[in-house]
Amino acid sequence: MSMIRDLRQVVRPALRKSVGPYSAYDATRDPSASTAVVDCAVYRDGKRLEDTGCLTPREAMLRVREGGGFAWIGLHEPTEEEFSGIAAEFGLHPLAVEDAVHAHQRPKLERYDDTLFTVFKTVHYVDHAELTPTSQVVETGEVMCFTGPDFVITVRHGGQGSLRNLRHRLQDDPELLAKGPSAVLHAIADHVVDGYIAVADAVQVDIDEIEIDVFSAPSKGSTRGTDTGRIYQLKREVLEFKRAVTPLLRPMQLLSERPMRLVDPDIQKYFRDVADHLARVQEQVIGFDELLNSILQANLAQATVAQNEDMRKITSWAAIIAVPTAVCGIYGMNFDHMPELHWRYGYPMVLVGIVGICLTIHRTLKRNGWL
Repeated sequence: MSMIRDLRQVVRPALRKSVGPYSAYDATRDPSASTAVVDCAVYRDGKRLEDTGCLTPREAMLRVREGGGFAWIGLHEPTEEEFSGIAAEFGLHPLAVEDAVHAHQRPKLERYDDTLFTVFKTVHYVDHAELTPTSQVVETGEVMCFTGPDFVITVRHGGQGSLRNLRHRLQDDPELLAKGPSAVLHAIADHVVDGYIAVADAVQVDIDEIEIDVFSAPSKGSTRGTDTGRIYQLKREVLEFKRAVTPLLRPMQLLSERPMRLVDPDIQKYFRDVADHLARVQEQVIGFDELLNSILQANLAQATVAQNEDMRKITSWAAIIAVPTAVCGIYGMNFDHMPELHWRYGYPMVLVGIVGICLTIHRTLKRNGWL
């Protein structure tokens, strides 16, 4: 009996995994009994039904199936258990649900039967008084969007990228919202890309500041070593920005170019505008990366030049000091028969000669820019 019990413990999880983690959903349990649900409403003819503010996702879908329209359910960082009921209620694919729960996904667009699954990387610019080698410039989050014929489910991860203002703005435009779930998908994409544009403008200011610092004349006593850390940190943040922007371009192009049953033809034109804006941001981010490479190389070259200048100065003074060292070394050998050794004016003449030679070398080196 113990062997059979152990075998069941092995087989049941494997079977459950093969059919999806949400196949064992209990229909008697309310799928919206979760604190992860931020908002849930039914929209009909572009207007939000006033009595749907306190509906559960299941009740919202019942209203949709009875009278038409679509449901928009917003969640924030749901756990697997919290999302399992909603996933079963709307027939979401287990692979997409797993991506939505665990986050840290690459921007993408996938189709599962009658559902589009879109992943957006949200980007937020972190204000800082001064850029340092440890400053955080770009903070990222994620918004996943499940778009079906009569529902939209948005799953947000991260402390920024709230869709509350976006929902209110859409509710003020019933004509656009009447186009259905694809209008919400476009609004989210446009909202995310607008955030990219704002972050790109702010990052441009930081790059301009570093560029001015690197190519301006250094003040007395300043060092260039601190600039390298700042440049490298900003380059890392730009790379994070690039990871959010670049992969999203292809999904937006697909939504704007390829006819899809779940996307209204009138809304498809709007995706073309989003793709154009995203392409412009991508060009900016690639330019930021290349510009920071050039600034970093220029900064390292300046540091090398400064080191060479220091070495030339050290070498010049060593050449000057070598003259009295050599003369004193020769006359310090204490031979009896040495020129001018017993001459009354020998000592002052040697000193005058040493000073004259040193001044001549100093003048020559300074004229050539070594001192």
